[in-house]
Amino acid sequence: MENILYILAIVCAVWVIYDVWAVNSKLGALGKIVWTIFALLFSIATAIVYYFIGRK
Repeated sequence: MENILYILAIVCAVWVIYDVWAVNSKLGALGKIVWTIFALLFSIATAIVYYFIGRK
């Protein structure tokens, strides 16, 4: 069960980082850096928050 959670965390972090840098062009450089740091630290929670308020 732990392995599935770790894999899910990595997938969430990669998705947020990819979406922030490649897709979301409305964010400035500072916003992209902040989202990336949060994605690396709190991957699953950040993915949920980013999906609802960060994507535009």
